[in-house]
Amino acid sequence: MPEKTLTTRNHDRDNAGMTYVYPVVSRRAGGVSVGINLNPNNACNWRCIYCQVPNLSRGGPPPVNFALLEAELRHMLADIVRGDFMARQVPAGMRRLNDIALSGNGEPTSAEEFAEVITLIDRVLAEFKLLGQIKLVLITNGSLVHKTYVQEGLQRLRPLNGEVWFKLDRATREGIRQINNAELEPERVYSNLKIAAQLCPTWLQTCLFALDDAAPSQAELDAYLNLLVRAGAEDLPLRGVLLYGLARPSLQPEATRLSVLPEAWLTDFARQIQDRSGLPVKLSP
Repeated sequence: MPEKTLTTRNHDRDNAGMTYVYPVVSRRAGGVSVGINLNPNNACNWRCIYCQVPNLSRGGPPPVNFALLEAELRHMLADIVRGDFMARQVPAGMRRLNDIALSGNGEPTSAEEFAEVITLIDRVLAEFKLLGQIKLVLITNGSLVHKTYVQEGLQRLRPLNGEVWFKLDRATREGIRQINNAELEPERVYSNLKIAAQLCPTWLQTCLFALDDAAPSQAELDAYLNLLVRAGAEDLPLRGVLLYGLARPSLQPEATRLSVLPEAWLTDFARQIQDRSGLPVKLSP
C-alpha cells in the first residue's frame, strides 16, 4: 500500500500499520508528533461527542504488550531520526520532530501499566539521544489522576521534558455530561487538575464548537472562566490553555449536530481567558 502524505486533518492511527505507534502532523505542536495508542481496542471511559475514533466503545484497554510497543517505537524513531520519513511523508515546513504523545483511541491513563510505559519511553528516548530534545506529552481527560498509579506515571513524566494536556471542555456537571458523556462533579475535575498541575507541567485543552448551531451558553462560559480564576487565586501552576475548534469530522452519532465556530468568536473567547485568568492561550481555530 503506498504511503500517504500526512496532513493536520489526517490523524489515522492505522497509517503506519502498527498496533501502538502512529505518526501525525500536529497543528498544535507545529510539527511531527509520534503518537502512542494504549487503547487499540477503541475503548474509552468517556464518549466525547466530537471524538474522531471509529467504533468507539466504553471500557478500558487490553494489557500492554511491552515488547511490541518498544519494537514499534524504536522502528518509528529510527525512520524519523535516521531515515527519510520526513521527506517521504511530511509536508515542507512541518519536518520537525516535536514530541511523543500518549494519546490514541481512548484514555491512556486507563492502562494500569501507565507508569511502566513512561519508563519504557524513557529508555528508548535515551537510546536515540532524544532525552530533553523533544517533549513527552500526555493527552488525557484527567478523570483518573486521583489514582496512585497515574500519579506515579506523572512523576516519571516530569523529568522527561513532560507535560500534561488536561481536557476541560465544560465546567458544569450538565456540560460535562452533554459533551463528554461523563458523570463527573466539577469539584472532582478541579481536584484532579490540581493534582496534575502539582506533579507535572500542565496545560488545559479545550474544544469549543457549535451544537445545534448554538455556541456554548453564557452560563457554561462563565463556569469555565470562574474555574480558571479560582485556579489563579489558589496559585495552581497551570501553563496555559490550548483552545481549539473542530479540525476533523466527528465519528459519533451526534456528528451532524456539530459545526465550527467562527474564528472571531474563538479569538474573542481566548481574549476573555487571558483577561480574566492571566493565562496564555494558544488558539487553533
